[in-house]
Amino acid sequence: MRRKTRIPPSPLPQRHGVDPVRVRLPATGAWGTVRAHLVERLSGAGSGVVDGMFDAGRIVGADGRPVAADAPFVPGMFVWFHRDLPDEVPVPFPVRVVHRDEHIVVADKPHFLATTPRGGHVAETALARLRRELDLPELTAAHRLDRLTAGLVLFTVRPEERGAYQSLFRDRRIRKEYEAVAPYDPDLALPRTVRSRIVKERGVLTAREVPGEPNAVSRVELVEHREDPEHREHPGGPGGLARYRLTPATGQTHQLRVHLNTLGVPILGDPLYPDVTAPAPAGDFRRPLQLLARSLEFTDPVTGEEHRFHSGRVLAAWASYDRWAAGGYDGPSDGQ
Repeated sequence: MRRKTRIPPSPLPQRHGVDPVRVRLPATGAWGTVRAHLVERLSGAGSGVVDGMFDAGRIVGADGRPVAADAPFVPGMFVWFHRDLPDEVPVPFPVRVVHRDEHIVVADKPHFLATTPRGGHVAETALARLRRELDLPELTAAHRLDRLTAGLVLFTVRPEERGAYQSLFRDRRIRKEYEAVAPYDPDLALPRTVRSRIVKERGVLTAREVPGEPNAVSRVELVEHREDPEHREHPGGPGGLARYRLTPATGQTHQLRVHLNTLGVPILGDPLYPDVTAPAPAGDFRRPLQLLARSLEFTDPVTGEEHRFHSGRVLAAWASYDRWAAGGYDGPSDGQ
């Protein structure tokens, strides 16, 4: 049995609620120095950036001391550094805490805010914000919501308990219910369970359905609909708009968005389905995707308590289609 490598604690504190980057040098390789490996590994940043970090003493070892650029390559060695934070436009909507105890935090995330640091979204993420606002530097996410999706996200307070809560999602022992606003099709027979095989390729914006054994299962139900006769031109078309209850049994990327698009009722505000539209400019928070993680229900794996959490948000296109279509905001208690 292979012995699991012990990861030393980070010698660097968080910045703005963001952890430092940890790099473990490979067990084998032809690099002569730590610098040579990092220049290759971080090729996207450019050698000048890496050299600048070494010159400034920003790359440190497990003892917290700066690593010299000419330090010899040591297989399995750990180094840490803080990435340069990208310029981010603040998302002007709050992250609401629905529940907090010594084990978990359940937050109601707004649209446009990423769950965890990734790519160009680092400090402006739900995780980084909550770490700062709640003074919980060890807070971690048990799962993720798409940046464009609003609603409930489960975070864990204690790192040693994260695996127990992540297993709820892995083992499908948590009930997630979503809500969406999309066109109403009177010929679409509901409720129904949609099953398909979805693949999401790295570097491709959209996921797609392919032949094969289903790996994505969604229950789709009609909650209510309205014709909106004065607004025949809106995306609801002649059938008007509808609110749908969506219960995923699996968690494939973009699963609910793909399944509703397949049914011919793509979610309002979706920039990828059915057609990929030009990326919105930074700071454009108009017409959010009308998809909301409405509720979470589960038995707490640590305390045994039965939890039922619900988002208090109202999807903006349902509350006022005209205002949503015009890009208006409804304030802190809105459907953003």
